[in-house]
Amino acid sequence: MKDLESQPRDPRLQVKVCGLTRVEEAQACAALGIDAVGLVFYPPSPRFVTERQARAISDGLPPTVATVGVFVDEPLDGILRKIDRCGLHAVQLHGREPPELVDRLQREAVLVIKAIFSRKSPCLARAADFTPSAFLAECGSGRLPGGNAREWRWQEARGVSVSRPLLLAGGLNPDNVADAIAAALPDALDVSSGVERAPGRKDKTHVQHFMEAVARCRLNFTPRRIF
Repeated sequence: MKDLESQPRDPRLQVKVCGLTRVEEAQACAALGIDAVGLVFYPPSPRFVTERQARAISDGLPPTVATVGVFVDEPLDGILRKIDRCGLHAVQLHGREPPELVDRLQREAVLVIKAIFSRKSPCLARAADFTPSAFLAECGSGRLPGGNAREWRWQEARGVSVSRPLLLAGGLNPDNVADAIAAALPDALDVSSGVERAPGRKDKTHVQHFMEAVARCRLNFTPRRIF
């Protein structure tokens, strides 16, 4: 992990669209300029994808778009297998994974994003326990580990970015993303439910409006690149 002063900087916020399930929708998002797609390997999620689906999506994307596997308390061997079989560039740990798993994946030269939460464990205050490539800050309230479309006090996440780059998630949509950016000062954004017409089905128009809203924001800081 590079120190913060050597982190690459970018004049814009990066955007990850999470929970994609179809090749054509992932390609449409890529054409709109997103930086990463999230592929959910958590079976209870309505956005769950099989290894075959994930590989097809990964193979259908340009090399400028990172594919991120989203895992919830999956063992190390299962994560490593999917990285290899599905062509993943990064992993997002969205459960109660211990710091040791983060460290083990880092030793595999994998870009690791660790989710921490406002309303459940691991909480935002425990960020110092982990040394990932970046954090994802999220509300943590609802039936699923993520993707519950619930807004929260995004400013609670602001302190997380002191130690690592910050990916902000939780209830983001084209109408509120400017407020979320001003509140949390993130390095990147993670959107799912806010650009859907149904769970797992992304709407190209919603994604376009989201990207336009992000582009209109005038930043008084220079974000660090994550992807």
